[in-house]
This record gives sequence, C-alpha cells and structure tokens, in this order.
Amino acid sequence: MIQSVKPSFDDIYMELATNLSLKSHCVKAKVGAVLTKDTRIISLGYNGPPAGTHNCDEVWPSEGCPRDSKGSCSLALHAEQNAILYAAKNNVSIEGSTLYVTLSPCISCARVIYTIGIKKIIYLDSYAEYKKLIVDEGVEFLKKFGVQVERYSRKQ
Repeated sequence: MIQSVKPSFDDIYMELATNLSLKSHCVKAKVGAVLTKDTRIISLGYNGPPAGTHNCDEVWPSEGCPRDSKGSCSLALHAEQNAILYAAKNNVSIEGSTLYVTLSPCISCARVIYTIGIKKIIYLDSYAEYKKLIVDEGVEFLKKFGVQVERYSRKQ
C-alpha cells in the first residue's frame, strides 16, 4: 500500500494565496491573501485597485499606475486589505483569524491587521527584501504587539 502525504493547511492556504496573486492586475507586484479561522476560509484577496475603477495592466500596461512618494502604487488596495474589507463588508468575524499572504505586510497593513484582531500571519516573501529595505517594519510591528508572525516554509 502506497501512503500519500497529505498537505498541511498551511501548504493548502499558501498555495491558494499564490494562485490568487495571479488574478492581480498590478504590473509591478502580484500578491494574494487568504484569511482563515478554525481551518476554514473566511475571505480572499489580491492586490489591485478598488472594484469598478480600472485595471492597471490595461490602463498602464508598460509602466503600471502612478507611484506614491515611496514608490508604491498610489491607487491599489493591498491583498490583505482586500481580504479584510471583503470579510468586514459581509459581516464575517475576523477576530482571532490567521492570514496567509504571499508578501509580508507593509507597516500600514500591519496596523490594520493588529487593530482588526488577526492573531497570526504566515507570509511567503519579505516586503523588506522586495523593497530593498533594511527592516520588515510590518513584521516587526506585529511581533512587538503580540501577533504571531512566521515566514512560510513548506513542511514535508
């Protein structure tokens, strides 16, 4: 009898977040997020402009949308913001949930994550490494205030 290795929930949710990132219309970075509670998916998100506005890859296909003073997209919502907003819009309780995200939260998203009561973050890639920053400010902020944060590594 051949025994198959069953994937962990971490593996399943990070794979889903990675696949969701492919839905992003961002020209610069594609990020996906899965919000879970008690091993159930409660919301999904990927980075992009507010629904019904525009798609960056269609309006600005070569250069992407206008940048803010830090070089980030000035028009899009981050993947974790979209997941949180969708859950809130649909009256889904987020308190005590876990967020899987393909890029660690920026400091602005970290403040929202902490305030809304998400208890754990599992991220794939580092925002600081992506932006060539010295420190991952969002990760440090969350850890400082008691949110469990870990970098994803596939468990076999």
